[in-house]
Amino acid sequence: MIFFLFNLLLAIAWVTVTGSASLHNLVLGLLLGALALVIIRESFGGKAHIPRVLPVLSLAALFLKELSLSAWKVTVTVLSPDMKLKPGIFAFPLTVTSDFQITLLANLITLTPGTLSVDVSADRRTLYVHTLDCSDPETTKRDIANGFERKIMEAFR
Repeated sequence: MIFFLFNLLLAIAWVTVTGSASLHNLVLGLLLGALALVIIRESFGGKAHIPRVLPVLSLAALFLKELSLSAWKVTVTVLSPDMKLKPGIFAFPLTVTSDFQITLLANLITLTPGTLSVDVSADRRTLYVHTLDCSDPETTKRDIANGFERKIMEAFR
């Protein structure tokens, strides 16, 4: 059941990213999602990172919300005549510990408009993030910690 749910979520993400909601594209998304899940399961020995359904759905909802809000902010910023931006890179102290959790967090940050995961420190305790407007990095750090990172820890203990 969980395999099917994840496969469906990946297929929906595929349809969303490709921008084509055809039946053929959905089937392709299901096939690619199944392949990705089989590969991931193998790399984790088949038992690690068994998520609970509701926290995963909550993480997906948060991502969609952040995606929408960030896209709106970037649009407003780009269309404003006086783009007062302070782009920069800040160090985000990681609470998540596994490679899977760190990768998921970095990807969610990168997929959100206006932010980009740049690197992870060698000791895997710090994630370096580039943001379009780095005028208040502490607020951004707090938002990531209380948002994506917390939801990832709830879903993938």
